[in-house]
Amino acid sequence: MKKVLVTRKLLRSCEDKASKLFDANLNSNDELYSQNKLLKLSEGCDGILSSLTDKIDEETIKKLPDTIKIISNFAVGFGNIDVEAARKRNIAVTNTPDVLTDATAEIAMLLILGACRRANEGINWVKKENWKWSSDFLIGKQLTGSRLGILGMGRIGRAVAKLAKSFGMEIHYRNRSRLKPEIEEGAKFHESIKSLFSVSDVLSICCPATKETKDIINKDTLEYFPTGAIITNVARGDMIDDEAMVQALNSRKIYAIGLDVYKGEPRIHSEYLKQPTAFILPHLGSATKKTRTAMADLAIDNIDEYFSTGKCKNIIN
Repeated sequence: MKKVLVTRKLLRSCEDKASKLFDANLNSNDELYSQNKLLKLSEGCDGILSSLTDKIDEETIKKLPDTIKIISNFAVGFGNIDVEAARKRNIAVTNTPDVLTDATAEIAMLLILGACRRANEGINWVKKENWKWSSDFLIGKQLTGSRLGILGMGRIGRAVAKLAKSFGMEIHYRNRSRLKPEIEEGAKFHESIKSLFSVSDVLSICCPATKETKDIINKDTLEYFPTGAIITNVARGDMIDDEAMVQALNSRKIYAIGLDVYKGEPRIHSEYLKQPTAFILPHLGSATKKTRTAMADLAIDNIDEYFSTGKCKNIIN
């Protein structure tokens, strides 16, 4: 039996599955392992089932025992792992694509609705118990007929487009390459982010975190948006320059934001908490039982497939 370190607590059925397939070293109290502890616990292991909360950088990978052959990330993203450093040590890195698409798209729509319709302000008024209806009370932005810009038209971006169309939104997108017409389904492709942002009444960030997309929302690119636009992010916090975003919110260049992801989670830029038009969630994109089960099962299957065949369809390096 292969020995596998599981760095975070999984749902019970998934831990049972891992224990049947491997000699699984489980994290019963869901402790956030330091890099040093992760290295210590990985001694004698053949693989690691990691989480986005594990920073497995070049330094850590260099110190991993020679027995480690695979790092199976419990996420569709893999920004927490130095993939190139792993490749140099012949350590396979895998992720869990496809299984969290619908759940994440639902949260993307929740962010859009919450930001457009001033949900945070509404919740706070209800808690005060002194609100009264009036014709201009908490007037928000209607989705019907508005233009939704999608930055990154992969699986999640296309799922968001499908949901947004049912709300009567006009879909625009920017992608590394234009989609085939049958996949576009009427969405309008833009050759540049300036072109996309300039027509985005609402923007949904759905692209991967890369060197090219880091701080893609910044002081300069915020000027491309129509005054009063709304920006939402369901991808990774790295895409937004927080200082520039706060300034844009304060100046009312940007009407509202909807965020599920942040730089340095669980820390969050303190000014976001002071913004009445900020609709913010604690990284709930994949947080359904169905999806989290599917993610963990796929992360386990990736390890099993790799050790059974020497290959894995979800390998990323």
